[in-house]
Amino acid sequence: MKNNLVFIGMPAVGKSTVGIVVAKRLGMRFVDTDLLIQEQEKKLLREIIAEVGEEGFLKIENQVNCGVNVDNSVISPGGSVIYCDEAMRHYKEIGTIVYLKASYQTIKRRIRNPQKRGVVLKEGQTLKSLYKERVQYFEKYAEITVCEDGCRIEDTIENVINAVHNYRDFAPKAKK
Repeated sequence: MKNNLVFIGMPAVGKSTVGIVVAKRLGMRFVDTDLLIQEQEKKLLREIIAEVGEEGFLKIENQVNCGVNVDNSVISPGGSVIYCDEAMRHYKEIGTIVYLKASYQTIKRRIRNPQKRGVVLKEGQTLKSLYKERVQYFEKYAEITVCEDGCRIEDTIENVINAVHNYRDFAPKAKK
């Protein structure tokens, strides 16, 4: 049953912050998969990436996200989960994908220093090129898109809840 919500988006869009409040307001549980990864590996994300590199991290991220087996939950995976085909297929099966969208300018203002924020950039990659690369994936997977530009966090939370209710009211019902 697809009664989970899976939040995707760039770092700093509020996947966790918005997710916790949305879960509380809708009577759902909240799952942060970055915390699950840290728990499994017994290391911080940046330590894992330093040890195994970006490709090694993506393998761990895919494995952990594929193993998320919850019901009636808001799930907040890391921003790079969109590179994990298996994990995204799994999330499409168990939930509705909600893209928290923000412009590059909004992301840049919120992040300020990508390295301190834990954003993984490849050699020579900029935050802007990472943004452009990821947006196409977010748009590909999204079933619901909520734009945050110009919104306060309270507005984003209301917009997500309204979008989810509208989507569920009008989504095609599964055949019995």
